[in-house]
Amino acid sequence: MKNNFPVYVRVPVIFFAVFMVMEYFIDSGDRPAFIKFPMVTVFLLVFLFLLIAVEITWKAVDTITYQLLTQDQKEALLKKQNIRFQDQAWYKNLMAKLTKTQPLDNEGQLLLDHDYDGIKELDNNLPPWWVYLFYACIIFGVVYMVRYEVLGADNQEIELQKEVAQAKIEIAEYMKTAPDLMDEKTVTLLTEPADLAAGKEIFITNCAACHRADAGGQIGPNLTDDQWILGGGIKNVFHTLVNGGRDGKGMISWKGTLKPKEMQKVASYILSLKGSNPPDAKASEGEVWVEESAVVAAK
Repeated sequence: MKNNFPVYVRVPVIFFAVFMVMEYFIDSGDRPAFIKFPMVTVFLLVFLFLLIAVEITWKAVDTITYQLLTQDQKEALLKKQNIRFQDQAWYKNLMAKLTKTQPLDNEGQLLLDHDYDGIKELDNNLPPWWVYLFYACIIFGVVYMVRYEVLGADNQEIELQKEVAQAKIEIAEYMKTAPDLMDEKTVTLLTEPADLAAGKEIFITNCAACHRADAGGQIGPNLTDDQWILGGGIKNVFHTLVNGGRDGKGMISWKGTLKPKEMQKVASYILSLKGSNPPDAKASEGEVWVEESAVVAAK
């Protein structure tokens, strides 16, 4: 039997349509659903197997049915199948309803008196699809004018501004609970022993070469006193770790090596060393740092 779409087109189209629907509706985060959930892969493989099995069965039934036909029925079926798509009755009826074209035999009744160098004009009615589209545009224009010009609904620019403002609020809320997206505005001081122990390990591994294992200072400044070159406090120390120190002679940026959560632990550990007074510490550099909260409390 003849099909408008061959099997090698129909099977992939159906399979990938189901595949895309599952990927759209299944929440799998940043990974495809068929990778994150093995059962999705199993379902797709079973579905593909059944799809091929149905096509094989369908083809077998068509073949058997065709063999049971008489010779006259076979010739009639082949003749029907060889009719062009444009010549089929349903297509002609559809186009007639959409265009309301007149038969060629009626052109004489539609001719106007205009004659331009032998070119004559027919007085055909506008196609219904064009007329309906024109009316739809008028209705859309009226609704649009009333909604935006009369009732004062938000236009595209105002909608964008509101969406951007809402996105900033959502990002700020998300960053409060997402350590890997932390910055100097949202970082907080850690005081738990486990966090400080982790910060100490990171400090010894990455920072001791310049600041000594006891943070007394060597190439880098002493980190145990109350004077800071680029400002103290968790936010300033975190900012220095992320962006590096002074240009040309300061500490490198660690944002390519350490994660924000790791830098938070290191900064918290460094601040916990204040007043530890290691032996042979390097002379103090910078200015005395006092937390703003302490200044406010003193007032």
